[in-house]
Amino acid sequence: MIYTATISSTALRLRESRIVAGLLLQAVSDEAWKEAVVEQNVLQMGRAVTITRSSNILRARLKPLGEGLWRMVRDGRRAQATQAAFAGAVKHSRLLGDFMDITMREQRALFSKKLEHRMWNEYIGGCRGRDPDMPHWSDSTVAKLRSVVFSMLAEADYLQDTRSLLLQNLFLDAELAAYLRDRGETYVMRCMEVME
Repeated sequence: MIYTATISSTALRLRESRIVAGLLLQAVSDEAWKEAVVEQNVLQMGRAVTITRSSNILRARLKPLGEGLWRMVRDGRRAQATQAAFAGAVKHSRLLGDFMDITMREQRALFSKKLEHRMWNEYIGGCRGRDPDMPHWSDSTVAKLRSVVFSMLAEADYLQDTRSLLLQNLFLDAELAAYLRDRGETYVMRCMEVME
């Protein structure tokens, strides 16, 4: 299965991503992770189930991209840290990455100024052709996924905001681009460079 709805439960969350990156850099044990995240509530989130779910997704996004990316998320300027956290989200979610690589790339080629909500629904319809094992999501799940993805795109500056959905030019941070290139993350780079 290529496409999952895991992205729907946690938006980009830069502040929390910085904390998670710090824990990854400390190479804490599973026990120390649970102590920090659940017992001490270092992410300053609500219920234990929300804390656990969100922290696990943020860790799953960042972990595969290694220590260099974790440092950019933890220590980088806001723009660099946001792009680095977003790179983790693209790596973790083909649903997000392919939307950028397919739909946003097409809109860029057509010189479109903005996205439309219907484009998300059309994209989801096309996903089934690429992934016949994709779950059948309810309309409310599809709407929630769209909301989270558009919110992340706005937070990462691909969209002006979630109301207008105006597309913006965005240049990948040079240090992040070099890091991703050195790691052979061509898919992540292709998706993230869609608005250059």
